[in-house]
Amino acid sequence: MRRMMQMILAVMLSAVVLGACQADSGSESSDAQTQDQQQEVPVKVTVSKKNGEKIVAEKELEVKAGTTLMEVLKNNFDDVEEKDGFVTKIEGIEAKEGEQKAWFFTINGESASVGAEEYKVEADDTFQFDFHKWE
Repeated sequence: MRRMMQMILAVMLSAVVLGACQADSGSESSDAQTQDQQQEVPVKVTVSKKNGEKIVAEKELEVKAGTTLMEVLKNNFDDVEEKDGFVTKIEGIEAKEGEQKAWFFTINGESASVGAEEYKVEADDTFQFDFHKWE
């Protein structure tokens, strides 16, 4: 009977040690994910007018991975405004009442399929915001 109790105690102790090790490794994985999101990554943002004919501003930045593109704009450019998730003003440039112009942007050379408020930046992303007529 005593031998049986020692075996049960040994099995329970092993289970506790293994459970603690597994919980600790999960914590390390979570810490690694948090660290990845806190890591600074390089991005490039170009602001232009008339389909790129006139460069207004161009910046190579280091930003935290996972930051939204809208946050990057607001934190690094002057006079940025948005309405309902759409960029309406950068560097003081905005459409006048009744004018058919707007800000359009590309992400890594492709037309954006999500808004700047939704896109989370990644390493080596390039963005071009261009203010021009829409049809």
